[in-house]
Amino acid sequence: MRTFHCEMEITLDVIGGKWKGLILYYVIQKPRRTGELKRLVHNISQKMLVQTLRELENDGLIHRKMYNQVPPKVEYSITELGESLEPIFKLLCNWGANYASESYDPDEIEILHLS
Repeated sequence: MRTFHCEMEITLDVIGGKWKGLILYYVIQKPRRTGELKRLVHNISQKMLVQTLRELENDGLIHRKMYNQVPPKVEYSITELGESLEPIFKLLCNWGANYASESYDPDEIEILHLS
């Protein structure tokens, strides 16, 4: 039995951490292959990427589809449960944009909208 002290603990247990939010952000946009995610999520190791993808799959937020071909092809897509996070991610992105415009000198920050 797991004990949580509030609902925020549950949420952070599922989507918290350094990489889960970024991976979900990119997979919500469209299905992604492992190599593509590795390029988009800067500074993540291959081991950590695979581990995080497994956790997100086990939590039911993403779906892993393996194609029977050589070389092997694996694609990750968002599940219906994962899609329910999209409005929350949009709010977080808007909050980040507002924070950046109020807290940083425009010459000190660059936001690259990669997709």
